[in-house]
Amino acid sequence: MQVGKTGYSSSKVAIISIILIVIGFSLGYFGGQMAAPQTAMQSASMVVPPVKGFYKGQEILFIHTEASDAQVASMLTMMMGSPVLVVPSLKEIPAASLSDVFVFTNGVKGGGPFGFQPDVFSSTPGDKDYTPLRAVRLVSWKEGVTARELKSVDGIKEAESQGQLTIAQPGAVVNMPMVKWPGGQR
Repeated sequence: MQVGKTGYSSSKVAIISIILIVIGFSLGYFGGQMAAPQTAMQSASMVVPPVKGFYKGQEILFIHTEASDAQVASMLTMMMGSPVLVVPSLKEIPAASLSDVFVFTNGVKGGGPFGFQPDVFSSTPGDKDYTPLRAVRLVSWKEGVTARELKSVDGIKEAESQGQLTIAQPGAVVNMPMVKWPGGQR
């Protein structure tokens, strides 16, 4: 083993160099510049991925954070790869304090929790009845009906009145704050 002028062997110098490089990258240094620190909101948005949905025919983005039902929370956690917490007390919130979310159990394939079209929302921020707390409404196309993508509550209600689909109320409540909606975003 050769020792240089510094008193360190070449293998020790190599190990120290590797350690410094690893520390530099882990601290966010690259090309002599330190990466900008992330705010708490930026970190949270990376952990809780936004989901596409619809409101009055327009695309919105939202997140799932908590659910009153363990099975629903598990399904949403698996779907998004981000934990949805179980909060049973959400079921105790009065119906007048909830908005609706329409979730499709069959029909057009898509990104919804059952593998079908995106969810449809009854309100967004700015609406007088907006709340992120959603009563889940399960929408199922009837057999023999040609399913189509519906993008509004009015479209869902019209299809229901024509006997094309059914809407069930399982009693689950999910906290689904909006991230982006027509005319606004966080």
